[in-house]
Amino acid sequence: MSVTLGVPTPTTEAERGHAASESLFDVAVQQFHIAAEVIGLEHHLREIFTHCERELTVNFPVEMDDGSIHVVTGHRVQHNRLPGPTKGGIRFHENVSLSEVRALAMWMTWKCSVVGLPFGGAKGGVEINPKLLSQNELQNLTRRYTTEIQPIIGPNKDIPAPDVNTNPQIMAWLMDTYSMNMGYSVPGITTGKPLALGGSEGRGEATGRGCVFVLEEAAKKYDVALDKSVTVIQGFGNAGSVTARCMEEIGSRIVAVSDSRGGIYNPKGLDLDAVEAHKARTGSVVDFFEAEAVSNQDILEIQCDVLVPAALEGQIRADNADRIKAKLVAEAANGPTSPEADAILHDKGIVVLPDILANAGGVTVSYFEWVQALQAFPWTADQVNERLREIMQRSFHNVVAMSEKHSVDLRTGALGSAINRVAEISRLRGVYP
Repeated sequence: MSVTLGVPTPTTEAERGHAASESLFDVAVQQFHIAAEVIGLEHHLREIFTHCERELTVNFPVEMDDGSIHVVTGHRVQHNRLPGPTKGGIRFHENVSLSEVRALAMWMTWKCSVVGLPFGGAKGGVEINPKLLSQNELQNLTRRYTTEIQPIIGPNKDIPAPDVNTNPQIMAWLMDTYSMNMGYSVPGITTGKPLALGGSEGRGEATGRGCVFVLEEAAKKYDVALDKSVTVIQGFGNAGSVTARCMEEIGSRIVAVSDSRGGIYNPKGLDLDAVEAHKARTGSVVDFFEAEAVSNQDILEIQCDVLVPAALEGQIRADNADRIKAKLVAEAANGPTSPEADAILHDKGIVVLPDILANAGGVTVSYFEWVQALQAFPWTADQVNERLREIMQRSFHNVVAMSEKHSVDLRTGALGSAINRVAEISRLRGVYP
């Protein structure tokens, strides 16, 4: 197997480097069917909702700084457009696959629905390791990918946002490319933009902050004192680092964090300022001088009150779920827990705050940004955070009510609530002949 730009190039189908993510859509469908059965969803709606409406795969050339040309593969998938324009991030990662993007698009539909947003779900991904690219190469790739998917995106069709390994600068290039191709400025084409281009106050912290808003409500419900709690966070990117800061402000002791290279653990608590300075200097939290090393798998098994998986999907599985020792698991990442692991955690009495609820703060403030762009009327940070808190609190209690009504876990309650809303929209709109 050869490797180009960090992306495995298979010689046979069996050698594909996406074994883990190839089954991710099956996981999403399995979770859906569990909830659909609980709420008694009609067969034809089950058939519709287990398929993605649109799937676009593009293969495009990118010119490198040395003049060489590499062909890169990207995807954009729209799961369901009935609630409104589709919404979802774009990730740049060497292990992106169509199955992964399908699953993430489906989860985005339920995520938007569970917090009551007028969006369907979408997702995008490019099979590339952006850490191997220069800034110029990254810009070339972003602009060409944007042009390739432009026929199916738009401020009233499908609105991209940042995700894994993408950021406000990449969204700025996407917005500029789309606008140049249209011939006029279109700030509503993307969210997660820099403030100067129409971004929203509070967007960068929204996923982590929203996660903590849900945690605060869950702590009241399940009698966990957050101000005296111990927190472990797998993943110290945007969502993980903001969650850590917000939990620290509440009074929680952050004892372990990790990134893609590994983790660090100090039972007395980590100095987050020092950790962030170390990461800024070295590119990783690994080798932080006031902590011991811990792997990304072992970090999940540390005794704590709050465990926050904030990395990639598929982290808590049947083979390690029994060793999880947290009271609350707040999924700041998408799809970190398998259905088999869900059952194990539920039997252990561990409360899982599911991804479609716990990390919905990002898409909620993206919705705020979209509204501000359409109105050309910016909101203050206080307005954004106040409205975010209100939505996350209300959504948590709706999910709890659904789970208690059907005597199911919170994930099934969240999915049931989300599916019910999209099903009602589908029934009212009917099937276009």
